[in-house]
Amino acid sequence: VQLRESGPGLVQPSQTLSLTCTVSGTSITANDFYWNWVRQAPGKALEWLGAIASGGSTYYHPLLNNRATISRDTSKNQFTLHLRSVTPEDTAVYYCAGDTQYSGAQFDDYDYLGQGTQVTVSS
Repeated sequence: VQLRESGPGLVQPSQTLSLTCTVSGTSITANDFYWNWVRQAPGKALEWLGAIASGGSTYYHPLLNNRATISRDTSKNQFTLHLRSVTPEDTAVYYCAGDTQYSGAQFDDYDYLGQGTQVTVSS
């Protein structure tokens, strides 16, 4: 199983960040799995942002204050994070990850992990 993140490396403050994860080797609708977004800002711990389950239910970190939405395109085996009203505090390396659970706070919590993509929020 491989995961690959794609999206812009630079986003302006107050805009919406959209990142897509393309999954290969398994279907995102199979096996009671959760497909997660996590991030790590410089000098900070890994932070779980949200997840979409194989059945389509979504879960979000409450501290995002409803700024995040996760959607999926099953025909492309992709899921996408939309993070609205970004600020420089959203600058981080963003990862997509898959596991039988969601909300893990450590890299080792995930069975599958993308290589990560740097996102910088700056004008």
